Amino acid sequence: MKQVPREARPASAEAGDGTELLSRVTGPRDLDRLGPEQLEQLAAEIRTFLVEAVSKTGGHLGPNLGVVELTIALHRVFDSPKDKVLFDTGHQSYVHKLLTGRQDFSRLKSKGGLSGYPSRAESEHDVIENSHASTVLGWADGLAKANEVLAKDDHVVAVIGDGALTGGMAWEALNNIAAAKDRPLVIVVNDNERSYAPTIGGLANHLATLRTTDGYERFLARGKDLLERTPVVGRPLYGTLHGAKKGLKDFIAPQGMFEDLGLKYVGPIDGHDIEALESALLRAKRFGGPVIVHCLTEKGRGYQPALQDEADRFHAVGKIHPDTGLPIASSGLDWTSVFGEEMVRLGTERDDIVAITAAMLQPVGLDKFAKTFPDRVYDVGIAEQHGAVSAAGLATGGLHPVFAVYATFLNRAFDQVLMDVALHRCGVTFVLDRAGVTGTDGASHNGMWDMSILQCVPGLRIAAPRDADQVRAQLREAVAVEDAPTVVRFSKGAVGPAVPAVGRIGGMDVLRKPSDGTADVLLVSVGALAPMCLEIADLLAKQGISTTVVDPRWVKPVDEALAPLAEQHRVVVTVEDNSRAGGVGSAVAQALRDAGVDVPLRDFGIPPRFLDHASRKEVMAEIGLTAPDIARQVTGLVARLDGRLIDAAEAARD
Repeated sequence: MKQVPREARPASAEAGDGTELLSRVTGPRDLDRLGPEQLEQLAAEIRTFLVEAVSKTGGHLGPNLGVVELTIALHRVFDSPKDKVLFDTGHQSYVHKLLTGRQDFSRLKSKGGLSGYPSRAESEHDVIENSHASTVLGWADGLAKANEVLAKDDHVVAVIGDGALTGGMAWEALNNIAAAKDRPLVIVVNDNERSYAPTIGGLANHLATLRTTDGYERFLARGKDLLERTPVVGRPLYGTLHGAKKGLKDFIAPQGMFEDLGLKYVGPIDGHDIEALESALLRAKRFGGPVIVHCLTEKGRGYQPALQDEADRFHAVGKIHPDTGLPIASSGLDWTSVFGEEMVRLGTERDDIVAITAAMLQPVGLDKFAKTFPDRVYDVGIAEQHGAVSAAGLATGGLHPVFAVYATFLNRAFDQVLMDVALHRCGVTFVLDRAGVTGTDGASHNGMWDMSILQCVPGLRIAAPRDADQVRAQLREAVAVEDAPTVVRFSKGAVGPAVPAVGRIGGMDVLRKPSDGTADVLLVSVGALAPMCLEIADLLAKQGISTTVVDPRWVKPVDEALAPLAEQHRVVVTVEDNSRAGGVGSAVAQALRDAGVDVPLRDFGIPPRFLDHASRKEVMAEIGLTAPDIARQVTGLVARLDGRLIDAAEAARD
């Protein structure tokens, strides 16, 4: 048979392409017919498929390479979709998709293709679409209670990574789950010592001690030989030590921690031994109460480039060469790296600057800061609420913390931003990466709510830089504020060329103004949409409509100079990469009303709905947030105003 070149192979499982077994699996029950050797072959085929498919599209490669055998065992022991198999977080569900009949990965995370997370629209086997960590045990608790009330015999299985266990919500749920000793629920801890990067915190250390348990057994065996040779006291002393074995072992390993909560503990299990996994899961399934099955897995297993990546074991990759793991193409300078480099410069200049991350040191650009100032960076684990409160403490103690987090994840810490940071007027800077439409990661990763939910926080200030120069400048302005929280938000991906200002009005940069000084439209450009707004102005000019384009730079509070400027124009238009509901447009409209400025305002932004995964460009086009769409609507608005003026003039003549 002619060998198909690697780059030409389809990203779907078809007989004859090296996935002979995988291509015959159309649902979980097809796994029942496979023997031990076939299961091992299937696991190998899945890893080959994942490397070849994800290298073409990008995606969460490392986590899925680590859960191949575990997912096979889960679907052999439990009967999905009758039994509910839940994932926390959902990025480790690629193997689950393959085993439930979804083997076309050619458009993974692209419009019309498979989601990078579970999706109810794709399959009845998927339950939780939310990909924010530490929630699965709450879901499982509720589903198990529903089964109890409705007298169902369905099983509920929650797969949670050790990283997600660093979140407080997981422990709140465990406390409730443990209260019902006879309510069936299986919790599978996928312990790979990593969430994005190596898992941080006391719990992580406690789980890691399991790996020393065998050392304890060897110590006890050696001790027996020695003590039994010791006259008089040797044998009684060994008996005492052996009798204390459970207590000592509980100190070394975490089963005591879980069993003290009232949870049956099974493990640790080799997460790459299908037979051992099935045996443990069957015992847990039969138990009739809440059970923890602790599985030790290896993130990136079977793919050497991932195993050699010490930073995050190829947690998430772009398009890569499958043989080497190297990127296909460089993405150029991105927003995150601009922030990261400026943080190092600030750290060098100011000893009081410290950094906080929630288990995402590298993704948010703090890795260089951590290498330069290892004693001034704090990874709180997947615990954004704690991170915000800890930041308040750091600020009160005389430091200036910079908490870098994805914009969508700050939603989790709103109460702490409001009541701990803002109420106490703490000088904390929140840097929101991936703000606005992010696209391919789907609904729960778009950073489209921050400028809405933060509008109501008293004293808080929000900066929306338009380019790399403004990221650097506004970050410096933010950390200079010591009596209030500040926010600096920026987009995902490559940062474009600098957008120069042609003037300054109040604190606002003027990006374009008519040569004669008069304009029909005042266009308020927010953040990275500045190039689009300049394009809108060009399109309006072709229709004979003159435009002033301003970048407020700091969008909260609304600049005092904006209302007087708006009064000099016929129409005000705001354009933002945030929800229209309660966003910058709403704040500007309120500011104009408060100032008594009666000028028509049209706000453009993201509609208040969850957005399907697609590229950023495709999403922006779908929601009408493009220069031609906006220019067309503004042209219509100005035309209607002209029509009313003509009608009014004719009425006056009559």
